[in-house]
Amino acid sequence: MANTLVQFRTDEASRIKAIMICDRLGIDLQTYLRMCVSRLISENGVPFSMKVNDLPENKGIAALRQMGKISAEKGNSEMTLDEINAEIAEARRENDTNDDIGAIV
Repeated sequence: MANTLVQFRTDEASRIKAIMICDRLGIDLQTYLRMCVSRLISENGVPFSMKVNDLPENKGIAALRQMGKISAEKGNSEMTLDEINAEIAEARRENDTNDDIGAIV
C-alpha cells in the first residue's frame, strides 16, 4: 500500500506539549498520529485513552493524591504551614519523651 502525506496546522505551543507527552509515553508524535488513524479506522471511532497519569512511574503522584484525599477526610487539609510545623514539633516532643522513658526503664 502506498504511503501518503497528511498535513495539518496547529499552534506551536500545542505541538510542543503534544511532543512532550508523547516523549513521556515513549513514542514520537508521528507514531501517535499513525496509531490514531489506524485505531480510528479499526474501531470506527475514537476508542482509546493514553494518559501520562496512568503510567507506573507516577506512583508518587498517585500517593500524593491519596494523601490529599485522606487529609481532606480527616479535616486537616486546610492546615497552615505554622499549624503543620506545630504538629511535627509536638510529635517529635512525644517521641523524645517516649525515648527517655524507655531509657530509664
